[in-house]
Amino acid sequence: MKSWKARFFAIWAGQQASLFGSWIAQFGLVWWLTQETGSATVLATASLVALLPQVLLGPFAGTFVDRLPRRWLMVWVDCGIAALAGLLAFLFWADAIKIWHIYLVMALRAAGGGLHWPAMAAATSLLVPEKHLTRIAGLNQTMRGLLSIVSPPLGAIAVSFLPMYGVMGIDVFTFLFAVAPLLFLAIPEPERVAAARPTYFSDLREGFRYVWNWRGLFLLLCLAALLNGIAQPMGSLLPLLIKDHFGKGAMELGWVESAWGIGVVLGGLFLAAWGGFRKKIHTILLGVVGMGVGFFLVGFLPPGWFYVALGLFLLTGLMNPIANSPFMALVQSTVEPGMQGRVFSLMSSMAQGMAPLSLLLAGPLADLFGVRFWYLVGGGGFLILGASAFAVPALRNLEGSRPVAAAVENGHT
Repeated sequence: MKSWKARFFAIWAGQQASLFGSWIAQFGLVWWLTQETGSATVLATASLVALLPQVLLGPFAGTFVDRLPRRWLMVWVDCGIAALAGLLAFLFWADAIKIWHIYLVMALRAAGGGLHWPAMAAATSLLVPEKHLTRIAGLNQTMRGLLSIVSPPLGAIAVSFLPMYGVMGIDVFTFLFAVAPLLFLAIPEPERVAAARPTYFSDLREGFRYVWNWRGLFLLLCLAALLNGIAQPMGSLLPLLIKDHFGKGAMELGWVESAWGIGVVLGGLFLAAWGGFRKKIHTILLGVVGMGVGFFLVGFLPPGWFYVALGLFLLTGLMNPIANSPFMALVQSTVEPGMQGRVFSLMSSMAQGMAPLSLLLAGPLADLFGVRFWYLVGGGGFLILGASAFAVPALRNLEGSRPVAAAVENGHT
């Protein structure tokens, strides 16, 4: 028992430290673009170049994850991302930085993240016993919540007291914490049958067939994509909700974001202690319905009820890890290890790919009907999807359908 804990948490802690440095660097880059250009188009373009590589490359990246040793893939990706941060640090130091340099580095870092995230997620299922996967996923959500609370103010302090090359140097330094454990600690690899996987493209097709032929898994990924598409505009429209509807300012917006982050931390801790229902899908759908209630009620609030909204965003933040963490654990525990890289990257691409479409739709609807309209639509969508999913046998019985799915994949009926 101690062996898996010591090995996993050494790797996990290093990855969290590196992520912390990356978030500070990201904050610094966005703030520099804001100060230098004052252009919403520049900031929107930065968001787009950081999103598109994962959308476009995700399904293909997962095949590499399943074909290569995950430990060394993570090492090389971490080294590459650190080298990119070092390059930006040099350009800032030499006063030779251009906006397109930042765009290019953001795109390359996003592409690296598209390899690193499914590799770490797939490695987790090989390092951690199945019964602990939900707790580990809850712990991951807790750390994300903590980072969302502490990274912006620490990033603001960093850009106030350090030159930009110093800010980027933080990212270079923290990458050492991610790589060092991986150099000394082995990660188990799934059994690979060379005769069944002769080429990269056969692996790619196999990944798509695996998801398509497993109805419950396919529906789960579609559910995640729809929920992510609904949620993205609510985050983007939040400043307008605070400013135009509640008549508040930047300080109150910060309170709402902090309330969300605190809720995520509390929800992650609660889930880590509880472990969720025996069937992970029940825990997931409880979280989805809970988030739907919070968002839907926000859409009904009159302008003077800001502090009620603050409490509702705390509630939705708390429900977020209850929905997301068991989702990760469910995929990790049901999908065979040799397929997880492809499934995780396909899941990420489907979820991220919904964001541009939903943002294009939500903007005009919010302009036409008011910003609260999308919270009513989004909250209602969460409620309908979460409640109706309980009535879908393929989703309810996903964990028990693994042997059938494996038989179909191998060509047996």
